[in-house]
Amino acid sequence: MSESMFELVDRQEVAALNVTVESYLHQRTGARHLHMVSQDNQNAFLVAFLTVPKDSTGVAHILEHTVLSGSERYPVRDPFFTMIRRSLATFMNAFTSSDWTAYPFASLSKKDFNNLLEVYLDAAFFPNLHPLDFAQEGYRIEPENLDDANSPLCYKGVVFNEMKGAMASPVRALWDGLSQHVFPTITYHHNSGGDPVAIPDLSWEALKAFHATHYHPSNAVFMTYGDIPAVTHQAMFETRVLRRFERLDVRHLQVPDEQRLTAPITASDSYAADDEPDLSAKTHQVVGWLWPKSVDLESLLKAHLLSGVLLDNSASPLLKALETSDLGNAPSPVCGVDDSGREMVFACGLEGSEPEQAEAVEALILQVLQEVAEQGVEPEQVEAVLHQLELSRREVTGDGLPYGLKLMLTALPATLHGGDGVAALNMDGALNTLREQAADPNLIPQLVRAWLLDNPHRVRFTLTPDGEKNKRMEAAEKARLLAVGAQLSDTQKEQLREQAVALKARQESKDDPEVLPKVTLADVPKDLLIPTGERASQDMEWYTQPTNGLIYLQAFTPMPELEPELLDLMPLYGACVVEVGSGGRDYLQTQGLISRYTGGVGARGSISALASDVEQYDGRFSVSSKALLRNREKMVALLQETLSAPRFDELSRLRELVGQMRASAEMKISNGGTALAIASALKGMSPAAAMSERWGGMSSIGLLKKLDRALEEKGALEALAEQLCTIRDRIAATPVQFLGIGEASQKSALGEDLSKIWHPSQGLIPGKLEIAVERQPVKLAWVTSTQVNYCARGYAAVPYTHADAPALTVLGPLMRNGFLHTAIREKGGAYGAGAGFDADAAAFRFQSFRDPRLGKTLQDFDRCIDWLLADGHGDAPLEEAILNVIGGMDKPGSPSGEAKRAYHDLRRGRTPEVRRRFRKEILAVTWKDLKRVTETYLQPALAQTAVVTNRANLDVEQNLDLERRSL
Repeated sequence: MSESMFELVDRQEVAALNVTVESYLHQRTGARHLHMVSQDNQNAFLVAFLTVPKDSTGVAHILEHTVLSGSERYPVRDPFFTMIRRSLATFMNAFTSSDWTAYPFASLSKKDFNNLLEVYLDAAFFPNLHPLDFAQEGYRIEPENLDDANSPLCYKGVVFNEMKGAMASPVRALWDGLSQHVFPTITYHHNSGGDPVAIPDLSWEALKAFHATHYHPSNAVFMTYGDIPAVTHQAMFETRVLRRFERLDVRHLQVPDEQRLTAPITASDSYAADDEPDLSAKTHQVVGWLWPKSVDLESLLKAHLLSGVLLDNSASPLLKALETSDLGNAPSPVCGVDDSGREMVFACGLEGSEPEQAEAVEALILQVLQEVAEQGVEPEQVEAVLHQLELSRREVTGDGLPYGLKLMLTALPATLHGGDGVAALNMDGALNTLREQAADPNLIPQLVRAWLLDNPHRVRFTLTPDGEKNKRMEAAEKARLLAVGAQLSDTQKEQLREQAVALKARQESKDDPEVLPKVTLADVPKDLLIPTGERASQDMEWYTQPTNGLIYLQAFTPMPELEPELLDLMPLYGACVVEVGSGGRDYLQTQGLISRYTGGVGARGSISALASDVEQYDGRFSVSSKALLRNREKMVALLQETLSAPRFDELSRLRELVGQMRASAEMKISNGGTALAIASALKGMSPAAAMSERWGGMSSIGLLKKLDRALEEKGALEALAEQLCTIRDRIAATPVQFLGIGEASQKSALGEDLSKIWHPSQGLIPGKLEIAVERQPVKLAWVTSTQVNYCARGYAAVPYTHADAPALTVLGPLMRNGFLHTAIREKGGAYGAGAGFDADAAAFRFQSFRDPRLGKTLQDFDRCIDWLLADGHGDAPLEEAILNVIGGMDKPGSPSGEAKRAYHDLRRGRTPEVRRRFRKEILAVTWKDLKRVTETYLQPALAQTAVVTNRANLDVEQNLDLERRSL
């Protein structure tokens, strides 16, 4: 093999993951290639670079966006989003972490894979980095009125607005604040995503320089997975990239060790809570330690063992103390070990505290650690964590991130930081060693002393709410812009205006997308693969799937008839029933058993619309779990007790859980504002949509806040326990059905366990649950503490099996691709915008995410309808939208996830035949169909509108007829 090509350095079979990992080194440039040989035809790729910012301007994050905005061979304005339209990819994205940036994708089609590989390689190594793309994706200053260079200046930019939304999250602010002080001198001290205050300090020249030093093959790791041979990939790498580079010394990019503190420190900051009427019990208190390097596999596994022993479940000593403490409402979301950087961080603490309780929270944590160091922990607690490590390693995932990409991201940090990425995958030997070491009862006490009690690199960080912070930040931003404007000459102001006009023209220009490769409808697979089950017994449906030694079980009962006040408690019931005692045990004993023998127990109520009529619905309550085969029988027993014998007499535990749920629900707003707005807009469309809002929307957050306050009244906790017992008894009186998933040899054994342990109730099927739906027009603005907006608009449509449903399904991506992306993201500066058909609600919706605009975005939703009804679109946009839909339908999940979907679809009338017919009808959608359904259903007078915003934004929008509502 010539020196310009790759040399095989190592080959290891990883039997537990069903892959063989090959490690290669490119001799001339030093580029690394990790290839995971698998029989999986969902091939995956990523290229990653160590990216180490030295400030909080967001250079790595903005570069990630700008790299995907046109390249040498593909000089179109937006190749990334254009390829989304021309691809059958099962995954396409880009990630910016604290110290690396990665560009991953996956596809079932080899033609599509090669197309994407060509585009990704050219984008990463040879981007255009056009100044106008930097202005669009990063930030820009422009006059508010493009016809007047002397009008007030404003900031715009996708990343600028994205990070305004991200930093509005108290959890994000908490983690960034803690990291600043745990890492005082190295790259993790800075906000790699970009602080909106610092982003305007970044120049286009600095962006280009960062790319030149960081995006070089000598600083790159290529990773591939699937059934395409490594040599095929390497030929492409060589031809398209590597032949044009020589080796570069990139040792200066390696992250150094942090300088260790010689004594613990304290620090504090605040987060914005402008529209919160009550700021009491809103403070976050965390304590963080710097731990050893994540690239050392032994240290990494010990870190997860120690973190698990302390925090895995409610029986764990530290989590128990945090959950039961009256110093806060719930354990902090920032609890556990973070191993994403070169050196690990361990943190724990409380949310819902007060500023003056910082010392007491730290003292509580140190007291628990001292007790563990002196007394040790029960062997069962250590065994439970070891069990969780084994189970998570064995499980074949893929419902969110494709399995191959999950393996890549597992190996990536160690590979980038000079460790052994293959060892991070092939860790059976290391796990066995850890299990041997853990047999020593002194291991955990020794680790507690060395890594926690005797470790002076400790930071106590307090984050307090500030009811004026958003106002001050907005005032500071305006003052900064005024100062900038005062220093600009008339010529410079005109240059800003001209740049804005040029960007607007660029956004409205039409590229020739045919310079990009594509797949066509001719490349679409002929059939949709759907697993089929079999009736294993009167009560159990069984799906044989390759689950790598795990078994999955779900138990269902019909949703019993419940009064409205009990129905509203179902999310709380589902969350509590797996966290309280059961089978006569207290909650600590039950939590310990769940952790030791299962991969967790879940419970939830669900309401799903039937495929043919959304006014009819399938209501169920379910409990579910997964386990290694050797623990199958114990899993069955725990599920049976969870469903039929939970106890709600542990009142202090119940009080803790309500507080934890309230705190968690309030955190949903900053990251899930779009989903909350959609739920509000669609709530009157169907019973399932109504329950989606009542159980998971803004109404549910308000109910939890109200309940949490009410529990302070005498007798309220006992009354809540009685209500939960009533729900339990009604559920327990209904017949049970089962879904089992696993390998063929496990079917009969599971059936025997069920017949031995679980005696299905002979109770009568309950009366039909009645769901009240308010059919009132929705024009609603939820007012909360956020710097950006989340907008949604919905229209009543049709159910899944209606003849118009396929056209409405295609309409969503077509509107996103053809109009919304340009109007709302590129021009408007929102992080995202889209449209789609919701079969459960029988509705069509528009939405935007982290959006600086409000009224203009709602206007763009209306303009999108006019755009669709105009002529002259051509056939290409329609074909691209159909490809988008088919790619989503064909995207494989995990083996267990595929079986669960097939089973649940059957329950609501989406049989394999119905799903395949729907897919066939998608492929036949025409422009005539699209215009007909748009004219029929998307009538402006029938629109239902909901937004999540802040009071100041609403005050500016004088023409919006929206009812204001606060939690």
